[in-house]
Amino acid sequence: MPIDASRAAGLTPASLQQLLKDGSGPRLLDVRTPGEFRTVHIPGSYNVPLDTLREHRAELLTHLDEDVVLVCRSGARAAQAERALTEAGLPNLRVLDGGMMAWEAAGAPVNRGEARWDLERQVRLVAGSIVLVAGVVGVFVPGVHLIGTAIGAGLTFAALSNTCAMGMMLSKLPYNRGPRTDVRTLVASLRERS
Repeated sequence: MPIDASRAAGLTPASLQQLLKDGSGPRLLDVRTPGEFRTVHIPGSYNVPLDTLREHRAELLTHLDEDVVLVCRSGARAAQAERALTEAGLPNLRVLDGGMMAWEAAGAPVNRGEARWDLERQVRLVAGSIVLVAGVVGVFVPGVHLIGTAIGAGLTFAALSNTCAMGMMLSKLPYNRGPRTDVRTLVASLRERS
């Protein structure tokens, strides 16, 4: 069942479940980190971390000639992936509204692995810890409180631009990386389904 390009770019969990029921639904590209993907993902989805997708989108385009639904935790990274693939010329893109959070809340099927903290939670921990420490130390050392101000400015920019430099840095940590996505293997598995 092809995706109607005239509709909005979002797709509800219920609509996606219906498309997947007959087995000929759209391809699902999960753009979260490998660690997040291993924790929980939609059965049949392909893990293509956002950085990998951006870097290898030309290679991926030749194997994504059908309907594609982009998935992340809440929809923000999937929207960034949608922009990158749209700029590269790929039609028939949709973003799962609410991402994996909405998918799980709808009681839709998932594959689960070892529990890990998602990237957004890690950003909140690191940013909050830096602000807390800077505030406490700032009582004794003048000027240290400005570190908290800088973190606040960074988070404000992240919200306004829908990007997160701290999240991108944290995604590089071994905890989040897991096995590196091998583009050749990914392309081969996309080709097999064609």
